[in-house]
Amino acid sequence: MGQKTRYSAFELTMGSLFVAMMAVGANITTIAPFMVIGGVPITLQTFFAILAGLILGSRIGALSMFTYLLLGLAGAPVFAQFKGGLGTAIMPTFGFILSYILIAYIAGKMVERKRTLPSYITAALVAMAVNYIIGTNWMYAAYVFWFEAPEGLTYSLVWAWMAVPLPKDIVLAVLAGVLANRLEKSVLRNSSFRRSQKIA
Repeated sequence: MGQKTRYSAFELTMGSLFVAMMAVGANITTIAPFMVIGGVPITLQTFFAILAGLILGSRIGALSMFTYLLLGLAGAPVFAQFKGGLGTAIMPTFGFILSYILIAYIAGKMVERKRTLPSYITAALVAMAVNYIIGTNWMYAAYVFWFEAPEGLTYSLVWAWMAVPLPKDIVLAVLAGVLANRLEKSVLRNSSFRRSQKIA
């Protein structure tokens, strides 16, 4: 038979759960407003996007992040600071949102080949690096081409801004790898969800 094209109710439920967690993780700053540094909200979106790929797999993980993106663009206040709508697509931080689809796919694809703790942690760190590369370059391009840039903006300065959340995201990426690996060993390995991912 060809590749599975329908998603089970359990798969859709799990994907929806991660969409909800992304919305919550995006708005941690409403509880702790001091976590907005240099205009960049420090959120848990990267953590949940990576976790979605590691737990749901490349296919469903990326789909859940795509759903999150569409909800936000449709106007649902699921992005950081309860933002939403098509106007967010020109915001300097939109590149990070776009990257969530790719990093979920990358993280999931890497661990689908080898499900060991080092593989999970490596996949999480690689996905985090991709998130930073896409998001930071989008931010710089936005400030240069279509958004009002802060005085004295340089490419190196934009990367310097990202040094602030970097330690937090490294720790959370490792935590995502450890957590997903433990779930794999204790819950997912023999579940119908994991078996459904193996159908081709």
